[in-house]
Amino acid sequence: MRCDDAERYSRQIRFGPVGAAGQARLAAARVAVVGCGALGSVVAMALVRAGVGFLRLIDRDVPEWSNLPRQVLFDEADVAVGLPKVVAAARHLERINAAATIEPVVADLAASNAPGLLGGVDLVVDGTDNFAARFLVNEFACRERIPWVHGGAIGAEGRVLAVIPGRTACLRCLIPEPPAPGALPTCDTAGIIGPTALVVGGVEAAEAIKLIVCPPGTDPVAERWNRLLVCDLWEHAWRTVDLTPLAERGCPTCRGGDHPWLDGRLGGATAVLCGRDAVQVAPAPGSAIDLEAFARRAAVLGTVSANPWIVRVNVEPGIELAVFADGRAIVSGTRDEARARGIVARSLGA
Repeated sequence: MRCDDAERYSRQIRFGPVGAAGQARLAAARVAVVGCGALGSVVAMALVRAGVGFLRLIDRDVPEWSNLPRQVLFDEADVAVGLPKVVAAARHLERINAAATIEPVVADLAASNAPGLLGGVDLVVDGTDNFAARFLVNEFACRERIPWVHGGAIGAEGRVLAVIPGRTACLRCLIPEPPAPGALPTCDTAGIIGPTALVVGGVEAAEAIKLIVCPPGTDPVAERWNRLLVCDLWEHAWRTVDLTPLAERGCPTCRGGDHPWLDGRLGGATAVLCGRDAVQVAPAPGSAIDLEAFARRAAVLGTVSANPWIVRVNVEPGIELAVFADGRAIVSGTRDEARARGIVARSLGA
């Protein structure tokens, strides 16, 4: 450890299950956080403060005013500047712990890029807002035998599940099929309060720390796993659900090697984004964009603002098109996927 680490992490080291050996494991750990919104920002901040040595942040979006009540890594200046979430988050995290290596990745997790984004880490933590991304993470983690932590929050309710491939139930064991669109409440329909994200993200971070400090197979209290935590902060209700029967039975993914999302057999080209009037249009394979050239061309479409990661164009009254270097586009101001695809086609010629 560095000369000042003993003091910096002294209270954490005094906690018996961590100790000096556990702190050293945290310093050597490599963690990917998928999604840098409400949950992901809490997780990232907690892990960097705990001394995790390497953190890869993966997110496709930018901070907005509606994010500020619950996304603790962002402030009003981040919204005004309009940098991608992971870039803004990395700058804040580096000021919290200069010894940590933060790798911001402006990307949307997909079957085509999952191996590159999720490879080379010891643990993955879920900060996403959609089941497609979660099932992708679950399948990659099960295939590669990488532990991961799932979390979800809506309203005042939350859930957390640690998945240890080969030992515990996985996400597909718990949810055999992703819910149909509109079948479950979202932050659009049910809203969310900031403390829910703080609690769920904090529990996710604690599960991540446990998995790092006590790697699978070395945990002296192995029965703590295979449990789903469910909480309702408004009703002050907490419970755990024993998933041992599901783990013993397994599912086509964790026992049968079936990976429909990772293999590209499931998933769509467009998605309405949670909590906002916006649609993401995924790119075709190999459709990276020269942002500088696009920014010059886009001047005829409307007012353009650009940075090295995103070009934004006000293409219609109330409609903004944001184009990323990997070819993704987010159309803000509509939830109509067909209209969003048409705007992208007209603006990008694709």
